[in-house]
Amino acid sequence: MKNQDNHYVIPVFSKVNKLKRLLWQIVWTLFCRWTPAPFYFWRTFIVRIFGGIIGKHVHIYPSCKIWAPWLLIMDDFSCLGPGVEVYNPGGCTIGQYAIVSQNAYLCGATHDFDNENFTYVKKKIVIEAHAWICAKAFVLPGVCCGEGAVLGAGAVSSKDLEPWSVYAGNPAKFVKPRNNFKKQ
Repeated sequence: MKNQDNHYVIPVFSKVNKLKRLLWQIVWTLFCRWTPAPFYFWRTFIVRIFGGIIGKHVHIYPSCKIWAPWLLIMDDFSCLGPGVEVYNPGGCTIGQYAIVSQNAYLCGATHDFDNENFTYVKKKIVIEAHAWICAKAFVLPGVCCGEGAVLGAGAVSSKDLEPWSVYAGNPAKFVKPRNNFKKQ
């Protein structure tokens, strides 16, 4: 395929991938989006059918948007709150007891703006055990939120978050240590 400058452009996603995502969106809309919030078991069942690796007692709210459930791993007792968007072409892992609060955005891809082809770049996001991504926070591609880390409401993280630390702002900056209740 050629663009208007007569350069060859390679599609980022195959037709099979696009078809799979379309089917996923249809199934989520028809079978999950309208379900009452407490029907977590049903929504996790549907995500598992599409290849997601989902632990026990996981909460996925009906208003979530998951781009590719087959690239999602959620450990036991983790949660994707209302309105959370998981854009995960590079994969996304959410550890035990980790919470991604309402309207947070996990963005697992970007473009190389220094490349004339504006190359698509996908990277994995890792939210480790006991981490908390607060309301409307934004996690950028390749970020690892360490065990017990907290990313404050509306904060934007473009770099890894140290374990048992609290971050806030845009860009996210270290605010203070968090009590490591696992050591007690």
